[in-house]
Amino acid sequence: MSTQTTLNLSRNHKAPELMSVRRVSLLGALFIATGPIAMALYTPAMAQVVSAYSTTNSLVKMTLTLYFAGFATAQLIAGPLSDALGRRPVIIGFMLLFVVASLLALVAPTIETLIGARFMQGIGASAGVAISRALVRDMFEGDESSRIMNLMGIILAAAPALAPALGGVLVTHLGWRSVFALMMLFGASVIVITIWGLRETVVADRSRLNLRKLGSSYLKLIANRHFMTTSLTVAGAIGAIYALATILPFILMQRLGLSPTEFGLGMLLQSGSFFAGSLLVRQLMKRHSAYRLVTPGLVIISLGSTVILTLLLGDPTFLRVMVPVAVYTFGIAFVMPAMSTAALAPFPHIAGAASSLMGFMQMGAGLLVGSLAGLFSDPVVALAVLIPIMASVASLSYFVYCTNPHLAEPEPSKNVITGPPVGRSWVPSNKE
Repeated sequence: MSTQTTLNLSRNHKAPELMSVRRVSLLGALFIATGPIAMALYTPAMAQVVSAYSTTNSLVKMTLTLYFAGFATAQLIAGPLSDALGRRPVIIGFMLLFVVASLLALVAPTIETLIGARFMQGIGASAGVAISRALVRDMFEGDESSRIMNLMGIILAAAPALAPALGGVLVTHLGWRSVFALMMLFGASVIVITIWGLRETVVADRSRLNLRKLGSSYLKLIANRHFMTTSLTVAGAIGAIYALATILPFILMQRLGLSPTEFGLGMLLQSGSFFAGSLLVRQLMKRHSAYRLVTPGLVIISLGSTVILTLLLGDPTFLRVMVPVAVYTFGIAFVMPAMSTAALAPFPHIAGAASSLMGFMQMGAGLLVGSLAGLFSDPVVALAVLIPIMASVASLSYFVYCTNPHLAEPEPSKNVITGPPVGRSWVPSNKE
């Protein structure tokens, strides 16, 4: 390894004295929760939106689809922007856009305006995912990074767990537009907390805005087997949550007849399961490396997807739908910390771009599967077919990660920063 490479890595490896583990975890969870909260608050309102605008289910589905599209694609810009301009100004700027878009959605006179506002909301929320993980990569590594990812997951699970229930209550008592007023308040709170609590963790370098360099960074990541296998493992696991958000409202409210409030309470089974899994993982990580928990997590995900597959036989009920969904999301908590850390570990100098592309793959997987679900006449069949496919992608990607010799090292960056651990060493090569 060249001296320049070592210097670059050292320059990008920030001292943890900038912010405590707790502060990074809380801020990261707040940033990353913005997108799921804006999604979860809105889903109980979808049935009323159809009536309010005298429109069709297909157009109302577009308010979710384009939200996902903005959320997924804008991450590819938000992450590199934060590498070049700094984490603080980018998260503040994008959250300002989120607040403005929420106001536009609140007063939207037509369904077309609401669709556009939701797309803008997705763009505004996108920076949270990219920057939260980049913050962790800026300051921490190894199992310490995995523990922070886990703590972020615990906090992340709590807010979206309550959001559907809160959204259902708001829709029932104050009308569907009230959810956007709450989103405005949440976005404004994130801006205030960011200004007060976030310390800058990178040195601004506007030369990184070079489109050729940015394209080169993304091509490097796409061509890197380590990054792609770890990111696809995460995308197949976490991406299912975003896909479920577009499918479950139509199964639970339209097919099974749940009210918005009942739907919100019912979704606690999914979010609560992820929350419980994250708490268990936090305890297990006191005795085991996070990497040892990935295989059990994928086994749990596969079990949940197998039971989901049985929905092809017989009539759906609330428990037949939501129990296997809860099992699936329980397994996600085991997979996310280690694989998120592993994906970003070799790329400290382009952490924002790597985090953005990983987030894009997660959201892109959810967007793709959600769009494919729209091609099915029965949302139950869509759920039973598509979610097991996502579980298979996660498991197959992790199998490739484990069986390829140069991918088997769980934490490559340790060899760069602190010297090789016991076992196989990892050395960057031109192929990487």
